[in-house]
Amino acid sequence: MCAAEMKLKQVINASGRMSVLGVSTLSDTVVNAMKEGAQHYYEMAELEQEAGKWIANYMETEAAMVTNSASSAIVLAVAGLITKNNPYQVEHRLEKDEYVANEIVIMMGHLVDYGAPIQTMIQLGGGKLKVVGYANGCSLAQIESAVTERTCGIFFVQSHHCVQKNTPLMEDVSNIAKRFQVPFIVDAAAEESFSRYAKHADLFIVSGSKAIAGPTSGILAGKELYVSYAIKHLRGIGRAMKIGKESIFGLLQALIEYKEINVELTRKNQMAILEGLQCLNELRGITVAIKQDEAGREIYRARIYVDEQLVTHSASYLAQALRKGEFAIYTRDYQVNNGYFEIDPRPLAEEDVPVIIDKFKQLLS
Repeated sequence: MCAAEMKLKQVINASGRMSVLGVSTLSDTVVNAMKEGAQHYYEMAELEQEAGKWIANYMETEAAMVTNSASSAIVLAVAGLITKNNPYQVEHRLEKDEYVANEIVIMMGHLVDYGAPIQTMIQLGGGKLKVVGYANGCSLAQIESAVTERTCGIFFVQSHHCVQKNTPLMEDVSNIAKRFQVPFIVDAAAEESFSRYAKHADLFIVSGSKAIAGPTSGILAGKELYVSYAIKHLRGIGRAMKIGKESIFGLLQALIEYKEINVELTRKNQMAILEGLQCLNELRGITVAIKQDEAGREIYRARIYVDEQLVTHSASYLAQALRKGEFAIYTRDYQVNNGYFEIDPRPLAEEDVPVIIDKFKQLLS
């Protein structure tokens, strides 16, 4: 079975490594590693254990475990912090127990929807959200005042989707967690460097399919004690989130090929694609500006401003129109209501650029 037989539309991904488009493309060596894993048998418990040891060594953490996604890593992390080493609660943890500490402190500006609401994953793990702050900011004092004897963790989301203004830095929230001796969990699913999180978080979560460019998978890493709590749920609710042997091998190979972000090389590669899009400035009503990622990552994008007084269509209309036709061109459309959208160069091949330019010309002719 191939894409042509299913009559799937061809996609040019100019939006970034997004789950809605299958996240990343895989290298031949990753695909070969998945084939190697798929065509042999293993004792899965041993494979999971050895893979966790290898990843922990790679990420310079005490322990790690492979999950089938970053979302499931959130669920298992929270479930583990609630049940700890209690085997009865591992089996019956969804039963209401007023004596169990199950509150997860999280800032209002971190309640993001990344394809599913993050609070859904926390609640699926048995966590009760204790939301602090407001949509336009949060203070350290508000976080401190929310911690009680029922708090089982403080959750921090490192993402450009989160509120950036008037919110404390991860390092400062980590210090609060240390002072109160409460586990600190960081969702760093799409981040490109791990050392910062290994240093400041008790548990941190990484997507295996975004920056790492592996198959659909996730990693939960951090303190050995807390990872061990989560591992117990692989024979509980984690059974519904199990990862296949082929994905484990693919993830390990992707990690071998992955290097924490080389700033100069990354910028150079992205700029080479973005330079090719500068000719869109020649189109009436279109202005192209190069902007760095809002969260400060070494990601640069072409921001396409649409002057509706000169163009008969809005930014929203153009972004939707780009998805129609032989090639569906997906852009980052979070700000279309403000008159612009963005093109992320990372998933693009050089041959995609002229296709994008031609589509703009067709729409604006």
